[in-house]
Amino acid sequence: MLEMFDFAREMTILGVTFRMVLAAVCGGMIGLEREIKRRPAGFRTHILISLGACTAILTNLYLYQVQHLFTDVSRLGAQVIAGIGFIGAGTIIVTRRQRVKGLTTAAGLWTSAIIGLTVGSGYVECAIFATLMVLIAELILVKIEYKFARKINDVNLFIEYGHSISIEDIVGIVKSLKINMTTLEINRISGENDTHRYCAVLGVEISNQTLDRELIKSINQLEDVISIEEI
Repeated sequence: MLEMFDFAREMTILGVTFRMVLAAVCGGMIGLEREIKRRPAGFRTHILISLGACTAILTNLYLYQVQHLFTDVSRLGAQVIAGIGFIGAGTIIVTRRQRVKGLTTAAGLWTSAIIGLTVGSGYVECAIFATLMVLIAELILVKIEYKFARKINDVNLFIEYGHSISIEDIVGIVKSLKINMTTLEINRISGENDTHRYCAVLGVEISNQTLDRELIKSINQLEDVISIEEI
């Protein structure tokens, strides 16, 4: 470990102040990237998470090193690691397209808490390096992911049509556009005077929005289709 940070490992006013400021800086750097992208948890949230975790482990160390109380120096830190999951879960949502969003933000919050614990325990070098690695992952590696990873959206379409045979035309359109069909559920709807209509929930994998609109437009042009909407 670097000798230049030895002062930060001591339970002195200077050491404690440095650790808390560094925890706020590290959390703020991670949160700033989330804030720029307008994610649910941003700049201030990450600072509070990191600072709170740092304070928890500092309190534990104070009880053990200064007050000389018989206590597990990792107990409060362990509770922080477990408890941060409740906050992280609040940033995760499922969109209408059945896509999960917020996992990166939740992971960032969890990592900010760990970095706060690391700073509070005095392992300053590790906290600084971890913060840099998080920023590299969120600012640089994400571009590589978008460039090489094929983005596929799972789309569910609710289609209402008049006759059962029309489902063959609908499936034919999906195949003609070379779209992968994942699920198909068909139900019959009873109407007045013993008439019947049919509805289907069609699940497909679509790689871009243009193809999505083309599929909906093509199915909607069928004479027997009453309505179509994305759910």
